[in-house]
Amino acid sequence: MEDAGPAAVIVAHGQPSDPVPAAAEIAALAAAVARHLPGWHVRAATLAEPGALARAVQGAPGVVYPLFMAGGWFTRTNLPRQLAAAGGEGWRLSEPFGTDPAVRDLTVAIAREALAVARAPAILLAAHGSFRSSAPSDVAHAMAERLEQELGLPCKAAFIDQEPRIAEVARRMPEALCLPFFAARGGHVVSDLPQALAEARFRGPVLEPVGLDPRAPALIARAIAALGTATGG
Repeated sequence: MEDAGPAAVIVAHGQPSDPVPAAAEIAALAAAVARHLPGWHVRAATLAEPGALARAVQGAPGVVYPLFMAGGWFTRTNLPRQLAAAGGEGWRLSEPFGTDPAVRDLTVAIAREALAVARAPAILLAAHGSFRSSAPSDVAHAMAERLEQELGLPCKAAFIDQEPRIAEVARRMPEALCLPFFAARGGHVVSDLPQALAEARFRGPVLEPVGLDPRAPALIARAIAALGTATGG
């Protein structure tokens, strides 16, 4: 058993068809976050792994941090339902990664730094989207608007799971800077995004997902600590 101390679980969607690599990536992220949270026990789980969430929330309740880009169906409906089924009574649910103002600031910083090198004529913000909820696209469109305003370049959000599709927008912006607005490197980033860009004959630079930026673990740790302090964790 772990020594007494505040606990946090970082929860991601994972990859149902091949859960092991995604689980390893989130576990590595949890270890990086833990380095910013001395005294905390930071664990990881993906919803794609059978039983992973139940194992992660054993023991005294703490903070569940959704590694998602928006407060849509997965974080507002599915995750609370799965948390209850996993015996996670008393665990406090943080706001998702992509809704954190500090993460949005980071997204602007990533784009600004990349443009200083690439000098692309526009920005393509590649995101997941959703058929179930408008929340993911609302967050992405708002982020695209902010990037356009602050960086002075055209910026369009495009999606894997809804219109406008990434390939469609990439055809109109073939030399743009592609910024994947994702929390992790899942199947969409590894397979779907490159396929869509190849289909569009996209020639611009493609960055790593926002969630893989080395500054992200500190931001996640700050959000976890703030919720733990606010609720007496």
